[in-house]
Amino acid sequence: MKKHTKFGLLAATFLVGLSGYSQNRQLDNFRSPDKNGVNVFEAPKDSVSTFDGVKVRVGGSSTLQFQAIDHENSGAVELIEIGDNFNLATANLDLDVALAKGVRMHLRTYLSSRHHPEPYVKGGYFQVDNLDFISPGFLEDAMKYLTIKVGHMENNYGDAHFRRTDNAQAMHNPFVGNLIMDAFTTEVGGEVYFRKNGFIGMFGLSNGKLNQAVSNPETTGASILAKLGYDGQINEDLRLRITGSMYSTGKSSRVYLYSADRSGSRYYLVMEDTEASASSNFRSGRYNPGFNNEITAFMINPFVKWKGLEFFGTFETASGKSDSETDDRNATQWAGELIYRFGNNENFYLGTRYNTVTSDDPSGSEITIDRLQLGGGVFLTKNILAKIEYVNNTYDGYDTTSIFHDGKFNGLLLEAVISF
Repeated sequence: MKKHTKFGLLAATFLVGLSGYSQNRQLDNFRSPDKNGVNVFEAPKDSVSTFDGVKVRVGGSSTLQFQAIDHENSGAVELIEIGDNFNLATANLDLDVALAKGVRMHLRTYLSSRHHPEPYVKGGYFQVDNLDFISPGFLEDAMKYLTIKVGHMENNYGDAHFRRTDNAQAMHNPFVGNLIMDAFTTEVGGEVYFRKNGFIGMFGLSNGKLNQAVSNPETTGASILAKLGYDGQINEDLRLRITGSMYSTGKSSRVYLYSADRSGSRYYLVMEDTEASASSNFRSGRYNPGFNNEITAFMINPFVKWKGLEFFGTFETASGKSDSETDDRNATQWAGELIYRFGNNENFYLGTRYNTVTSDDPSGSEITIDRLQLGGGVFLTKNILAKIEYVNNTYDGYDTTSIFHDGKFNGLLLEAVISF
């Protein structure tokens, strides 16, 4: 106990000292973790540098939910009894460092999460928007439009991951829960972006591994990522963005695209059996199609914002197979969000999301999962958000022996978010 206390005091002292380096908390080419980051996707490409020396920005997030959800099924498998109460509070620690003109580092640590109550590093990256650190003016004309990211980082597949909750960072998600098929993975790789006049293109490569190791070198090959789209302010009231993305791996010992999030789902212990625990069964409420050997996935995301009204859509299709299968299976996901933001500086919002997944399940059944979310929120300050959500989730097509046969869960969640 004394050892942990000593370590905590040393860490706190270190972080307080680091925070003294930065009075201005804004960095170049940086997506703000507070309300200013809402409806921001890739970090913006700044045209003017403010770099005047190494600057360390210490930030973080903390969230707490009250869950009042009921679940039921046909009774083939007994469900764990769940009640109305608070979930484990989650917390993130972010370090963002301006290292040189147009050069920035990001590192995120999960201090507390559903899967791990102890701290562990989610990942980080090195972002380059200017090459003056090599030589003043080096490739200046090209770097007006290029961005390079390298690291063990969250891959930029699709646009939905920019609006999802990342452990305690829930400021940019208008709802409490994420999508049913929650595409998210952290792999070692690099991405190159080209942006000009609203058009965006990205090409990336990763090693396809969540857990890094040099053993079994023949089991994994490079994964390919790509994105193409447009994001423009058509006029004062109308913004339009649409992107198409691809993720493909031809050789992998295990595909993690729909199972890599170790921080856990927001719907604690729903549709789990009597032996379940919140930490071990941390993916409750999500669906993983089980493509463990190879996968090719495509996602299309339209985003339209007209004054205070916004629509964000997701169409996703994925195909692959597990180690024991010879033929590919398919899974398809649709989601549509309609949000209305109002009040002073759009500090209030109301919204609804409909999300459905149809899949050739590994069990051999063709299953369908439907989810309706109704929610709202208020930004008490740009760093504090309070949300409420009603969720109704149903399962169809599962075998009579499955825990999901005639399954459903529904109820209310309240969430408080602090992010800075």
